[in-house]
Amino acid sequence: MIFNVFLTGLLAATAAALPQPHRARSEGSVVETRGSDGGIKIVNNMGSDVYLWTTTSESGSMKTLSSGGGHYSEDWTTNSNGGGISIKMSTSQDKDSVLQFEYTQHDDTLYWDMSSIDLDSSSDFIKAGFTAEPSDSSCRSSTCAAGDADCSEAYQKPDDVNTYSCSLSSGFTLTLG
Repeated sequence: MIFNVFLTGLLAATAAALPQPHRARSEGSVVETRGSDGGIKIVNNMGSDVYLWTTTSESGSMKTLSSGGGHYSEDWTTNSNGGGISIKMSTSQDKDSVLQFEYTQHDDTLYWDMSSIDLDSSSDFIKAGFTAEPSDSSCRSSTCAAGDADCSEAYQKPDDVNTYSCSLSSGFTLTLG
């Protein structure tokens, strides 16, 4: 009996640790800065769902942003291993052809970039375009127009120089489509 209870608990804990898709709620399109910390809001204006997961030292749970305005928000966070954070987005649950918003914090500065390195040239993200817009007007935004498969404002190769910086208190809106 005790073994059955232990085994059931172990299986439940294992299942809970796996990435699970869930629907993100649609509530608006403005990034709200919480206290002195900023964050990001991702808005899906494309005609297809977007699957999103945040990767630190391990991969987080998969979220679904519904087409036509579904969105997701998260505060800036740190990686326990000292590395950066990557918010990965795909139009497939298979996690292929990935657009990434990447960032890391140092003191009160946020270093960030958009990466198209793992994005197929026929991707819906390229067809629709995307823009990362900070709430702080002194910070640089990044826009890749619809159809621009070689956008100069996103990483295309690992040695590109497309990392920007902004105040950690700034919020960002990443609009897809």
